[in-house]
Formats: sequence, structure tokens, C-alpha cells
Amino acid sequence: MRTIPFALLLTLLAANTLLPQQAKPQQKPQQANPQQAAQPTSGKAYSFTMNVNTVMEAVSVKDKSGKPIEGLTAKDFVVTEDNVPQTITFCDFQKMEDNVLPTIDAPKAAPIAAEKEKPKTVESVTRTEIAPETPGDLKYRNRRLLVLYFDLTGMPPTDQFRAFDAANKFIAKEMKAADLMALIKYDGEATRVLVDFTDKRDDLLMAVNKMAIADEGLDELNTDADASDTGSAFGEDDSEFNLFNTNRQLAALQTAVRMLGTLNEKKVLIYFSSGLQLNGIDNQAQYQATTNAAVRANVAFFPVDARGLVALAPMGNATQGSPGGAAMMSGAGSLAQTTRFQASQDTMYGLAADTGGKALLDNNDLSMGIEQAEASVSNYYLVGYNTTNGKLDGKMRRIKISLKEDPTAKLDYRQVYFANKTWDKFNASDKDRQLQDALMSGDPMTEIDLSLQVNFFRINSAEYFTGIAMKIPGSELALARKGGAERTTIDLVGEVKDEYGSTVGNIRDHVDQKLSGETAQQLQKMPLEWDTNLVLLPGKYVIKVLARDDETGRIGTYIKNFFIPNLDKEQTKVAISSVVLGSQRINMKTDALYTSKNQDKGPSVNPLIQDGIKLMPSINNVFSRNRDLYVFLQAYEKGAETQRPLVAYVTFYRNQAKAFETPPLGVTEGMDPKSKAVSMRFSLALSKLPPGKYDCQVTVVDPTSQKAAFWKDRVMLVN
Repeated sequence: MRTIPFALLLTLLAANTLLPQQAKPQQKPQQANPQQAAQPTSGKAYSFTMNVNTVMEAVSVKDKSGKPIEGLTAKDFVVTEDNVPQTITFCDFQKMEDNVLPTIDAPKAAPIAAEKEKPKTVESVTRTEIAPETPGDLKYRNRRLLVLYFDLTGMPPTDQFRAFDAANKFIAKEMKAADLMALIKYDGEATRVLVDFTDKRDDLLMAVNKMAIADEGLDELNTDADASDTGSAFGEDDSEFNLFNTNRQLAALQTAVRMLGTLNEKKVLIYFSSGLQLNGIDNQAQYQATTNAAVRANVAFFPVDARGLVALAPMGNATQGSPGGAAMMSGAGSLAQTTRFQASQDTMYGLAADTGGKALLDNNDLSMGIEQAEASVSNYYLVGYNTTNGKLDGKMRRIKISLKEDPTAKLDYRQVYFANKTWDKFNASDKDRQLQDALMSGDPMTEIDLSLQVNFFRINSAEYFTGIAMKIPGSELALARKGGAERTTIDLVGEVKDEYGSTVGNIRDHVDQKLSGETAQQLQKMPLEWDTNLVLLPGKYVIKVLARDDETGRIGTYIKNFFIPNLDKEQTKVAISSVVLGSQRINMKTDALYTSKNQDKGPSVNPLIQDGIKLMPSINNVFSRNRDLYVFLQAYEKGAETQRPLVAYVTFYRNQAKAFETPPLGVTEGMDPKSKAVSMRFSLALSKLPPGKYDCQVTVVDPTSQKAAFWKDRVMLVN
């Protein structure tokens, strides 16, 4: 993945002093009262005592003949964790009603339409979430929790159609009275909950058929001996893309598991995908994190291969180009094709085996996978205990449950679980996965305040230099003593997507910066500002950036839509760039507090840098009257062989009345021969203007063509 380098800079803008936030001391978990063992009860209202160390186990109990044993209480069970006896504080029997609901009419999944015929769908403004249970409450008592999870990036349109049709068939004809279903999809951008747990089949059917069929999934890239001859030139190694895509698919699945972890009952997740292939040991860390999260959340995976029963043609089929080379004749190509297909199913089988589920492979009746998941959740006991090992170290704990009076009874339960981790126990892999999960999550984290600005400048007839600047209040960051010096540590990750959902740029870096005592004091009342840049084509984009304070684990998210116009098509007005306002200019060699190891190549084309001095954008447009205001923009004279004279001026309005205006600035030289850009710079003294809100307007006039351009934005002046 291409990383965009950036520089982190300490701004000297005036800001209100904010007191540093003090970390609250962790409270010791309350000790469980052994006398508070709950007995099975009946009725809708039901609650029990629970604390942060409560472990819930779904235990299926059967006799020698396979019949469920009912009527047990907490006194009948013996629980040990790592061979240490545990006191049971809760025991309740979950009885499922297995009568099948009456059949209803199921609409068929919409046929795959041509590109021009596909209706445009609009995402709901209100995002659906899995409603958590309040502590001490069983929200879904005596109900079977089934989750249909659709990995749209891992299925081509034909497989999506089969998966949707199987879901419709089960919901309409095979749902039972005890069943509650939720729908979740991963579309490459975020893990989205379509429907929370419900037994309203009409709502479920409507949600399934509203799901947009993606144009293409993340195609399984192939560099084996059976690779098709596409006639393209040599490019980057496909294995890098396979590695990245697989990690994102597993991380999205892990996000869904975390949502389900807020419920105490047993959950099964039916995972529809067209195979999932690990790339050696490169994906093992994320795979293990996903399965560990499922075990911890008491979620069993039931993967369903949406490809159904597949017959592999040794020489390929009409959907792809024919393989070439000696491998086609020796059989190596056919062997590689079969091996890759089996590897994609092995991962699905592993997800099921490691979480207590079962995979449905090589079967055209995909609804059978849902039936298997449903059958796996029969009558069971929900047993809870407060573990005596309260360490939040993330280590595995082994559980053993048996019956006092009947040692021959067969008990089916989760035999291991992984303890939660506190931030100080996170290793490098944990921290990396946390950022990736947060980046893909549809629920932004707002523990740190962020602000961001995007500016664009024309490079040539097709490309635009796009500068991205973000501010982080210094008071938001915790300073810690490391090696005897003050230090701030920040991780940043982000991505830019175009209007089609494709990632066009990535941001990733780690800042570990020593600070002197004086600078550390300033940081409490001055913001940190970092910037990066990338080259984009005209169009609509969305940027999502996360910043994490590595001392506390707190994360802030900023999401912004922006638009880069095609200035070559501007006919009625003077084509201008973004207008940048700032009150600080820094020396790139001496004033930069931090510079990435991947040295920014932007200064050679960054128009905000002149003679080694860079204008820092004011993201919030708040300026001190005691400092000068700098204004920068570019105008573009498309098709001009020689520069036409331009005139520009800046005007301040207050309450719709003109409060200040600069003398006209005439520009007659300096046009860049490649981009046809004419740079304009203003320096304004603000001391004569009273504090308050103003409308700042920049006007550019081309007397030759009798065209003009206007830009306006709100600014605030403070003492």
C-alpha cells in the first residue's frame, strides 16, 4: 500500500489555554458475592447481578441417549478455570420453540442489471447498530440468535445472487418461532448492520433485497502457474494486494463479532463468501485476532461457500483468458488452480473449526448452511461466574464444566476464552489492528478533537496537487516521561476514496517526538498541526483520518467530503485554486518540529512553499489581531502563450457592510509555463479591525477577457 509522507509541525497560532486531562485511576473490580447465585425463573422480566469479570458460558447438556437434560440449577454444575474452582453466580435454562413458522411469499433477489439499468441506492442517514444488553439483563431469553453476514467484496455478482436467494428462502419458509435474525454486510468501506435482531420476516426480506449487488468483488488475484494471459504490462506484485484484501475481510468480520459481543446469549454467524485465502503466514495475526474475538464473544462461525458446487475446467473457461506457457501442457496450471481453490475453502473450514461452527462447502443449496447453524443452537443453560483471575492480560483461559451427580452426561460448551486487554498490555500487532478496525468501522471514534482542511492546486491539464492539513489540540495529547525526556507519541492512519468507493490514497505514519521542557509546556495550549499531500484527478472524494495518542489509546476520527473541479472546463469565470488563509509562515529547515523519515517530496511542487518558507493554513479561520494575515491563491490562464494581466483584492464584510478592502494587486508576470498558474499573495495587518466575525472575500479579475472569480468564507478575529 502506498504511504503518503507528511510533516508534523507545531503551530504558533494563539489558542485558548486548555487544562490537560488527568487520567482517572482505575477502580478495582468489586468482588463477587458467592451468595448471589441466581436460580432459573420464568416470565419476561429477568435480571441478574453482573460485573466486569463475569464470564458467561452457553452449556448444552445431554444424557447418554442424546436427550437434553432439563431442570438443572447452579448447584448441579462444577466450573473450573485453569484448574481453579469458580463460584457460579448465575444459571438459567434457555428453551427454544422449534415449531416452523408459516410460509410467506419470498421475493426473489433482483436480477443482475446492466450498469446503466442499476438503480442508485442512498444510504440511510440513521445507522443501525446491534443494541447491547444492559448489565444484568437477558434481552433475548429463550431466543436463538442468528446473524447473516454478507461479505460483498468476497463475492462476484452471481454468487451474491445465490446468497441472497438462499437467505430469502430460509426467512420465508424455514424460520422457527425461537429464531431472531440480524443482517450485516461488509461492502469494502465499513461493516454495516442492516437489521438488528428481529423476528419480523417482512423487514428481513426487504433488507436482503435492498442490498446493492456490487459491480465486482475484490477479485482473487492470481500469480500461480494457471494465471490468465491478460495482455497487460508487468506491474506490482499481486500478493501485496491479496495480503491487504484478506486482512481487511478478516478485520471486518472481527468488527461484526465485537458488535455481537455485547450480548450474553449464544450467537451463530452465517458467513457468506466466495472463499477466503490466507497468504502464507502474513495473514495469521489477523486470522488469530478474528477467531479469538469470536471465542471471547461466544460467537460460532458457519461459513457458506457461495460458489456452490464448482467444476474446475483444467484449461480454464470462457470467463477468463486462457493460461499460457508450459504449465498449460504439463498439468502444473491445473494443479495450481485446484490448490488455490482448496486453500480458499480451507480458511473457511478453519474459521468454523476454531469457533465451534461448521462450514458448508461444495453444495448448491446454500440455505442448508443456515439450517445447520440454526440446528446447532438447541436448548442450553446459560451459566455465569465471576472469574477469580481479574488480570486483563489477553491470555487464554481454559474452562472445564461438569455435573456433580452425573459425570457421564455430555456437555458441549466453550472450553477456552481469551481475557480482555488493557491498553498498556497491547503489543504492536494489537495496536495496528485497533487502527485498522477503527478505520473500517462505520461508527467514528471521537475521543480526540480533530479538524481538517483540504486545498487543491492545478499541476497540469489533468492532475491537481492536493494538500491535506489537520490540527490536533495539544491538550488532547498525553505527555509521558520516556528516557528522561518529555515525549508525545501519535499514530495516524487514513485513506481517501473516490465517488466509486475505490481507495486512491493512504496515510500512515508513527510520530515519536522528544520535546524540550519549554515546548512541552507550550503544547498544553498550542495545537499540533500536520500536513500531507497527494496528486488527484478532478472528482468527488471522501477522506477519513484517525489520530491515536499512544500513551492512552484514545482515538479521534475526522471524515470530510471534498470536491476537486475540472478547471479546464471553466468557461464563464476565471479559474482559481483553493484560497489559503494563514497567520504563520515557517522555515522548512529550522522550524519544523517533526519530519517523517519518508521525506516529503511535496516542496518541489507545493505552491504554499516559496524560497523554503511555507505558509501554514489556518484550518479553523481564527486569527489574532496582533498578527498579519497571509492570503494565497492561484489563477489559471488556460491556453495562454503569454501571461495576461490579472487584478485581485481582498475585502472584509461585517453585517453585510464593507469593513476593509486591500488596494488592487496587479499581477503581470510569474505564470508557470506548464500549469499556466499565476500565484497571488497578500499580507494584511488586522490590528485596525475590531474583534468579531467577518466575511472574507477574494476577488480576481481578468480585464482582457472580462471575466472574474469570487471566493468567500467566514473568519473570526480575536485579541
